[in-house]
Amino acid sequence: MPTTTESRPLLAAAWMMGAVAAFTLMAVAGRMVGDELDTFEILAWRSLIGVAIIAAVLSLRDGWGAVKLRRPGLHLARNVTHFVAQNLWFYALFTIPLAQVFALEFTAPLWVLILAPFLLGERLTRARALSAGLGFLGILVIVQPGAAGISAGVGAAALAAVGFALTYVCTKTLTGVAEAACILWWMSLSQALMGLACAGLDGGIALPSAAAAPWVLVLGLTGLGAHFCITRALGLAPATLVMPFDFLRLPVIAVVGLLLYAEPVGLAVVIGSALILAGNYLNIRAAGRPAAEAPA
Repeated sequence: MPTTTESRPLLAAAWMMGAVAAFTLMAVAGRMVGDELDTFEILAWRSLIGVAIIAAVLSLRDGWGAVKLRRPGLHLARNVTHFVAQNLWFYALFTIPLAQVFALEFTAPLWVLILAPFLLGERLTRARALSAGLGFLGILVIVQPGAAGISAGVGAAALAAVGFALTYVCTKTLTGVAEAACILWWMSLSQALMGLACAGLDGGIALPSAAAAPWVLVLGLTGLGAHFCITRALGLAPATLVMPFDFLRLPVIAVVGLLLYAEPVGLAVVIGSALILAGNYLNIRAAGRPAAEAPA
């Protein structure tokens, strides 16, 4: 008999640990090449690596038949939005502490809750409204807009989260007409072209040096590897069990920032992060309940 998803929680947890490690290593790799490459160049070389990897996998598995271009406008909107959001994320990575970047990134699922009723026709339930409220309260605690203004890095991280949320909404619509391999192929190809075009606006595109090239390769591998690990974990256990493991990214990156870059973790970041993660967890728990809930 087939194994049920609930029967493999330890293996699912192991895959999620792989995703946490991949996201953490991606941030470190981004910091390692930030002095040599700008964000456009990073995304161009990273996406070209993604194109090569996906092309190899599709060729080995005879999967090119899945690569069709239905809803090209939606593909374009998704990939442009994701490209902008990634550029903002890398800019924030270079300018503010890692823990702040990851904490603000975790608001993306909460932005989806706000956007989904308008773009997908989904209901905004009481639990979802409470989740979003906790998340945005966490943003205010971290950013403290009345204290010293909002820095460019913080603003970039917050806007990146909104961009990632719009990307999730577009992806949900695309999954009805395209397979995952198709979405990843057009994403990597289009973002490679956009990255090269934007990087060349200043008259030159920097090649990674011998020292930076391994880190650029790490960026390409971890970007695909993290999402592969999450996909495998979700295939082995319910989302209500799997996704809370993703929250470990925040304390892990805080420790990495402290040890590698001497970035202190202030009380505001701790409290704000706790509110954001609580909002996410409440939403995950509510999504796992079979009973329908009344709209907010």
